[in-house]
Amino acid sequence: MSSILTNNGAIAALQTLKGINRQMGAVQTQISTGKKVNSAKDNAAVWAISKAMESDVAGFKKVSDSLSLGLATISVARQGAETVTDLLTQVKEKVVAAQEENVDRDKIQTDINALRDQVAAVVGAAQFNGQYMLTNTDQTANSGGINVLASIDRSFDGVTSSDIRVLKQDLGTGSSSIGASLTAMTGANNSITGDGDGAAYVMTGAATAPTGTTTFGTASTDSVAAGTAFSIAISGVAGNGLAATTDRNDISYVARDGDTMADVVAGLAQSFNTYAANDLGTDTTVNASVQNGNEIVFTVHDGTGDNFSLTINQYAADASTTIGGRLSGLADIDVTTQTGVDAALAGIDALIDTAIDSAAAFGSAEMRIESQKDFVSGLTDALKSGIGTLVDADMEETSARLQALQVQQQLGIQAMSIANSAPQSLLGLFR
Repeated sequence: MSSILTNNGAIAALQTLKGINRQMGAVQTQISTGKKVNSAKDNAAVWAISKAMESDVAGFKKVSDSLSLGLATISVARQGAETVTDLLTQVKEKVVAAQEENVDRDKIQTDINALRDQVAAVVGAAQFNGQYMLTNTDQTANSGGINVLASIDRSFDGVTSSDIRVLKQDLGTGSSSIGASLTAMTGANNSITGDGDGAAYVMTGAATAPTGTTTFGTASTDSVAAGTAFSIAISGVAGNGLAATTDRNDISYVARDGDTMADVVAGLAQSFNTYAANDLGTDTTVNASVQNGNEIVFTVHDGTGDNFSLTINQYAADASTTIGGRLSGLADIDVTTQTGVDAALAGIDALIDTAIDSAAAFGSAEMRIESQKDFVSGLTDALKSGIGTLVDADMEETSARLQALQVQQQLGIQAMSIANSAPQSLLGLFR
């Protein structure tokens, strides 16, 4: 049956032509954008995955920037620590030269003082964008190092960030001191929880050399708050190398950020032994040694039988506490006397070891950050490649499809023309 009201052929041809035009529009969009999934309507699941991965790529670009900044900061610190090591080696050369009696020790001491000032200058200048890594004099949170943003980690629970923690290596030359306004904490035990001001022991003047032990905390691994100060007060009998009462705040150790009880005990023992070697009389010899990591053992050799007592005080962290540098012993090197020369050789070796350890720590951190930076760069490229696999259009396939659709479009137009001309044939029935 033929009808002039309903042209089924034209309707079919029109629907076919619309479908072809719709496909051509999608192909042309792929050609212009280069993507087969350009919006959520193209493929909602793939689009959502690609957008999440694109956000990760943007995040990793910032991580790479953070790693570059951290790498530069640690590189400057390593260079500074290595320079300090070289300067301390020069100091050792001067100390060795001073071992010879037929030299001008005053002039050698002048050279040592100049080298010490240069060490301080290097430590003060070794900073990047205001970040100092060779000093640790702050008592604020995170004062002991920096966190370098290293990665962003996606899991089913969400996205988190991870850091590379790089600790400061204190190579300052300033001396530790206890602020005059501080009050000793009350309590019977020396511990990190706030109980201090405990008597270490009382020497009784026994015939044999007496010893006394003070235990700090419960273990050598216990952490200590930065700025917590420890000092040793000495009392003795006049004429025994001491005044009747001697309170020595220079025999002290102030905890830095990241310190454990082992660090406190080692630092306090070293400070005490330095004082004993330089200031105590020859009639009384007192030595401090470390035992079990968190114990100080004092041994006194006293030929007079006089009483001799030590008290170890613990103070709370306070603004009036000055945290001294780990190279503060450099100021104690004095080669103008034979006694000073003898003590200087052992002292400078310990300082050189400190500088070497610091440079090595920075070198290890720098290597780790550099490796992480390379990993993040490779991971970013892999993510970009993965996103491209999901959403990028295959241009060879798209080009071939466009040509096929163009042919189909032309055929569709012709079919539409033929279908529209069909009603014309009905006019012959009325002639």
